[in-house]
Amino acid sequence: MMFGGAMAIFEGIAAIAKDDLFISTRNYVFEFSLAGWGWVHLILGIVLVFAGCAVLTGALWARFFGVLVAGLGALANFLWVPYYPLWALSLVAVNIFVVWALCTGMHREAEDGRVT
Repeated sequence: MMFGGAMAIFEGIAAIAKDDLFISTRNYVFEFSLAGWGWVHLILGIVLVFAGCAVLTGALWARFFGVLVAGLGALANFLWVPYYPLWALSLVAVNIFVVWALCTGMHREAEDGRVT
């Protein structure tokens, strides 16, 4: 999760600093300015890194928060596909893997009786 957050931070910084770097499709439904998308990814990346650090504490609330934030990260990167397809699809996959890992980890611990 912290890796995905760091990559989202880099993505946001790149979109804010060099908005002429990205080529986008025309008539995209979710079209924002690249600087706006950059701020979305930057803030979401910071929250993802925070959630990743919180998950390391082992708290149950951190897992739920991590699932929520990673889901938002997957959604934001899915909407980012027209601007930078390979990077966006890679981060969608990372965020979906994080959601899967957090959810199955809770299920395994519940079976073992180790939910804290």
